[in-house]
Amino acid sequence: MDWLLTILKSSIGKKLLMAATGFCFLGFITVHLAGNLTLYAGQRVFDSYAEHLHSLGPFVTVFEIGLLSLAAVHVLTGLLLFTRNLSARPVRYAMRRNAGGRTIGSGTMPYTGLLLLVFVVIHLADFHFVDKTAERTISRIVSEAFARPGIVAFYVFSMIVLAIHVSHGFWSAFQTLGVSHEKYSPLLRAGALLFSLLVGFGFGLIPLYISLFA
Repeated sequence: MDWLLTILKSSIGKKLLMAATGFCFLGFITVHLAGNLTLYAGQRVFDSYAEHLHSLGPFVTVFEIGLLSLAAVHVLTGLLLFTRNLSARPVRYAMRRNAGGRTIGSGTMPYTGLLLLVFVVIHLADFHFVDKTAERTISRIVSEAFARPGIVAFYVFSMIVLAIHVSHGFWSAFQTLGVSHEKYSPLLRAGALLFSLLVGFGFGLIPLYISLFA
């Protein structure tokens, strides 16, 4: 186990952890988006989907604990890498260049990550840690939340931040794992951009739809 601890203490090991946990979150985001899209089919369908999830009981609890653990590892590892990079280069460059494929996503990863952490806390408070009854279903809770323009604006902004974060995270995870080739790298970059747009629009349009039409 010493070799594993040595790897995890190194920058490469931390980046591998970020990539592995990042892929887990990309999978969760995909499944979560697919479930949320049932909102377009009406409140009854969405409530049925939510009830089916809750009927899984202990499996959901285990999944949530696992997801929380992955989040803790991802956030803490990201903070360690960020602080190490700052200590290695305490003085910022006078000029910033977009050389080496630097993008908005790559340049703002620590900040978009922290904004997403704030969003997740608020999101859980709004929809997870709330009283749900037969009369106050999850679809009604969603409708009540997105009836407030401020909440809608916050969620849309957060989904833009998510898209920016994912646009680099998707590509960076593959690169960290060594999936980098002159022939296929442009396809991976295009795939990362497409996935980030699907995630941003997929989640971001839901509060707008609920507030305007549902």
